Order: sequence, then structure tokens, then C-alpha cells
Amino acid sequence: MISPYFVNNNRLQEAEMTRDTALLSEGIFSALSQEELAELSQCMTVETHKAEDSLRFQRGFNVLLSGEVSVLRENAEIGQLQPGDGFGDWGLWGWMQSRVSLRADTDIRVGIFDETRLAQAIAKHPTAILRVLRNFSRLMDAHLEDLSTALLEAFHASAGGASRSVHVVVDGVEKNVHMGTPLSALLPNSINGTPVVSALFNHKHISLNRPLYTSGVAEPLTRDGLEGRMIYRASLSLLALEAAHRIDPKIKLRIGPSLGFAYLFEIDDIAGHDVATLATKLNDEMRKMVAEDVVFRRDYCSLDEAKIRLIEQGWENAVKLLRKSRNASIALVSCGELQAIEIVPLVASAGILDHFCVAANGDEMLLYFDSTNIEEAQKRNLHPSILAKQHDTWLNGIGLTSVGAFNDFCISGEVSRIIRVSEGFHEKRISQLADMIVNAPKRVKVVCIAGPSSSGKTTFLKRLSIQLQVVGLTPKCISLDDYYVDRELTVRDENGEYDFEAFEALNVELLHDQLHALISGEEINISRYDFSTGKSHPNGGQRMRLGDSDILLLEGIHGLNPRMPFDQSDGVFRIFINPLTSLQLDNASRVSASDIRLIRRIVRDRHTRSITAADNIMRWPSVRRGELKHIFPYQTHADAVFNTSLVYELSVLKVYAERYLLEVDEDHPAQTVAFRLRKLLDRFVTIYPENVPQTSLLREFIGGSCFEY
Repeated sequence: MISPYFVNNNRLQEAEMTRDTALLSEGIFSALSQEELAELSQCMTVETHKAEDSLRFQRGFNVLLSGEVSVLRENAEIGQLQPGDGFGDWGLWGWMQSRVSLRADTDIRVGIFDETRLAQAIAKHPTAILRVLRNFSRLMDAHLEDLSTALLEAFHASAGGASRSVHVVVDGVEKNVHMGTPLSALLPNSINGTPVVSALFNHKHISLNRPLYTSGVAEPLTRDGLEGRMIYRASLSLLALEAAHRIDPKIKLRIGPSLGFAYLFEIDDIAGHDVATLATKLNDEMRKMVAEDVVFRRDYCSLDEAKIRLIEQGWENAVKLLRKSRNASIALVSCGELQAIEIVPLVASAGILDHFCVAANGDEMLLYFDSTNIEEAQKRNLHPSILAKQHDTWLNGIGLTSVGAFNDFCISGEVSRIIRVSEGFHEKRISQLADMIVNAPKRVKVVCIAGPSSSGKTTFLKRLSIQLQVVGLTPKCISLDDYYVDRELTVRDENGEYDFEAFEALNVELLHDQLHALISGEEINISRYDFSTGKSHPNGGQRMRLGDSDILLLEGIHGLNPRMPFDQSDGVFRIFINPLTSLQLDNASRVSASDIRLIRRIVRDRHTRSITAADNIMRWPSVRRGELKHIFPYQTHADAVFNTSLVYELSVLKVYAERYLLEVDEDHPAQTVAFRLRKLLDRFVTIYPENVPQTSLLREFIGGSCFEY
């Protein structure tokens, strides 16, 4: 049935007109205002069809306003149209209209612009139509990968053998669905009240708005998990940059280092705003975009086209990254005008991004991940912020502003200089820490060193020992691991497993007695823990006594915990170590410091402990939970922080990690992370390990260190 719009007072037609104006706001017309949509709707004819009706391709330009339409070739379904899709002569499938047919799967409404009406619309609203055409071009790019997959399946299958459906397993239940069904239609919106942000499909990350053309297993991801949390934060980052662009295109922001609870913004051009005012405006604009439920889009385009788009928006570092790409095409993501390289799939729309806050802290602006804890987060000292700025200052000084710039340095033969400067930065900082200890107002008797897994604590301890000897002190080392209680006495976590990372896993009374005996000048046998038997030997360790020039180095994850048995007079100096900074991939994303530590751990454990990459990946969420519970909350108690990042390390770790990650079976649950880490490593130029000094902290993970471990 055809129902053209005419200007009259018929209330029914006005109601229909209002409804179709709202429907028009999806897809290619999403860039238009309500006023523009209302006027545009007067330039179209509307057809309504019942489910199972066959459709004909109209001349001109057609838009699906509501419902679902299947695209068929010889009765085999090869695609699907969703509300907002433009199709027909000048749209999707127009070039195939002699070989495909359309069928309404539900009751539908189709908006039709013929040549005369479209010419009138262009003459009357040229700017609006230009935005529509630009949006349509982007959506067309996003469809290309899915359309080509469907076409290949259709052309390589017989007419009788081509399937119209795919089999998807969700929560153990197999479902048969139409090809092209978006993943969001199969998964819950939330789990136990927590929004689903993305999904795994056959152990690969996939956005909820991606249509399905193959069979497989789908699993929802919430922001409570490590992978879901990463997707949530990546989506927040792009939303923040787009919001700043909306406020004023002259504002130039980049996502800076992570502080664990927030990202620091790097501000290249504040466009006349003060930081506090800009933070408020940015927070308000992001909230507005969340209320609008702005859609996140994925455009697949050629590498050359991607470079042009990124150059136009001034993202030179992203362009440099693409120069190394082995692919002829690339996926770009957006939630407005700005486009970023797809590092991980983003959320389908902004409506679920509701726990953030942008706030100023002095001259800094931060994107807090959880607004419910912002007051507590703002009380923390910003040691990591200070160290991150120092690290980035020297990187910027030599032009290492991004992964792309780093790759350019490597290709031009600057590898040796990068390594020397990186190692020199570490050595200078360790020397400064030794000076801080020896020049402390109060005599330091104990140095506590704490950091998360694979932060490089062991090598740092040995290098700090050397620098302390340079300033006249004799270090003696104790590991908190030697003060574990017997294994059967270890507390258990919520899953009934031994919780070796809990503070209660330590024999605190024994630790108190031996520490104070040493600090008092007594000679004792320190404790030793036998990991093979799980037994504690309270006096089974080496004989030790602290002389006048001796200093005790105490290493372990609980070194910063205020429950450690020290008195005010004990002269304790606490150091937190962790890789705090990483290079940018583009303005919206950086390499995750957590990923760096995981790759370090995978390489080290595969070398020295025969632990596979899959085992380490599966263990990692538990390790991270322990760190978040027992280490990171106490970093504010540190007297100093050491950043163990090495700008070149992923290029070296890549030599080993790529093979170890390939050992993960395709159907193993660890494949999700293994595949993502392989994609990350692929963005780096390889550096061979013979270039790494024997004293480097990196040698703790790749072997060949001059230190004994």
C-alpha cells in the first residue's frame, strides 16, 4: 500500500508523519536534526508491506523505515536489511538487483525518494543531504565485509544447498537464526544487573551490532570481566574525544596514561578553555551523548582511504601506525565525526556507558572509569601521574610519541639509540632512589618493594642493591614469600581455592619477631618456605644480621600494606614498582600496561617453568583480582614509585611471544586473549634480543641476564 504525504490537516497522516520522522532518525539519516528530518519526510513516499511480501526495487533511493527485510538469491538468504539502511537503485544491492530479490520478514515501512523529490530535497536542504550522503558512504563501507562474505557463500553454494540460517549456541542452547541477524538479538542486555558490552563469537571479540553469517558459539561480555572492562574503557575514550570535538573542533585531546582508576588526558590545544571549565563541559557533553544513545559504528575501508580520513582529522600518529600494516583494508570505529583505528570492538551504543566522570585535578584532567568512587580516587596521591609525565617528556624529546613513530625509528636504524636511552632512563631513576634513601631525613633501615606480577621486582631489587652499595650501604634481601604459612593453613578465596595473595597467607607473627630482631641488631636464621612441599621452616633460611651500614630490602606483594608489622621508629622506605606508561596506538588508545605484564609473564614462564601461554592466560584474571585487592589500593603509601616500562620491550618479547601464543588451540577459552595479543604484537617492528643489555630488566623475562635469579 502506498501512502504519499501531502500538506493537509488530516490528523492520521500527521501522526504517521511524526512516526516516520522518528523512524528516519536511524541509519543514514542519524546525522540530521529533528527539524531537518521532519522536512525531509515531506519529500518522500511511504510504502507499507506485510510479512512475506516480495518487494520490488524502486527507482531512485529507498530507505527501510521499520521492520526487517531479507535479501535472497535463488531462494537462499544472503543478507538482511535493518531500519535505516538505504537500498535500491542508488543504495545497497542496487548493482545486484537483477540477480537478487527482497522479502519482508516482518511488517515493514519503506521510504521512497524518486529523482524529482530527491532533487527538490537537495535544492532545499543541500547541507543536510551532504551529511546524509557522507553517512551513507560510511555505512556502505561497514556493510562491505559482511556483504562480500554472504555473496561468497551464495555463489559457491548450489541453489538447493545454500542455507538461509546459521546455528548459534548461546548458554548451551542451540538457536537457528536468519543469516545477518545481529548478535544483540541473541544475547541478554544485562547479566545480574550489569550491562553486556560486547561478546565473544567462537572465542573472538565481536561487537553486538555485527550481523552473523556463520555458525558458532556466542558468549556475552560484561564490564565486570577483564576483557569487557577493556572494551568499556575503549568506548569511553572515543566518546570523550568525540564529545570534545562537538564542544569545539579546535580542542585537541589524546588519551594519556592509565592510573588504574582513570585515564589522564593529554591536552595539545585547550582552545582558550581553562582545565576546570573544559572538564565540566566535557562531562556534560558525554552525558548528553549517553542520553542520546549515540551509535558506535564500524567502517571497513581501504588502507589508503583510512590514512586520508585520519590525516584530515589531524591524527598523524595513527597514520604512522598504518604504514606497517600488512592488510589492504582496515576497520575504523566512530560515534560521530572522529574516526579511530579499531583496537577492540566497541559497545553498540553509548547508552550503557553510565559510570564515568570527567573532572579536573589541579592542572590535569582525568576520565574516571567509575563515578561512584571518584571522591576516594581523588584522595590518592598521583605518583604514577608524575612518573608518567617524566617518562613521556623524554620520549617526546626524542620523537617517540606513538607506536607508529617507534616503528619508524626502528626501520631507520635507530634501535640501538632507543635501547640505550631507555636503559639510561632506568639507571638514572634507580640511582635517584638510592640517593633518596641515603639522604632521607630519618635513617632508613628497611626498604619495602612491592609491585604486581611481572613488574620486574627481582631485577629492580638487584639493580637497586648495586646503587645502594655505590652510596655506601650494604643491602641484605628478604622475600615475603618465605613467610607463607603451611599450605594447609592458607586461607581460601570465595571459590574455595588457596588464596596465596591474601595478607592472611603470611605468618605475620613470625615476620614481626624476625624483622624486629634484625632491626635491633640481633643475628638470626630467617625463615624459608619450601614451595615443593608447601611447608614453612621458620629458622631454615640463611643466617643474617644487620650491621651499621647494612640496609634490609624486603620484597613482596604486601610490602606497602599498612598491616605490615613495623613501628614508627623502624625507618621504613616504601617503593611501588610497575610499568606505568606505554605508547599510543592512536589518539584514542594506548598499549595496556596490563597486557605488557601478561606478555612478559607468558614469555618468562614458558622459558623457565614450562607453563603454557594458555595456562597463564586462564590464570591471569585471578592474578589481576589479587592485585586489585592486595596491591594497587596501597600504592598511595609508597614513598617513591619506579616505572619499569621499556619503550622497546614488546618488539623484543614479540620474538618469543608470537610462537607461544600460536600454541593456544583455536577452540581453547584462552584463544580470545591470545588472538588479541597477537594482533597487538603485530603492530610492532621486531627487535632481536641480542641488542638487549645483560643488566636490563627485560632480561628477567627473556633470559640471558648477568644477574642470578
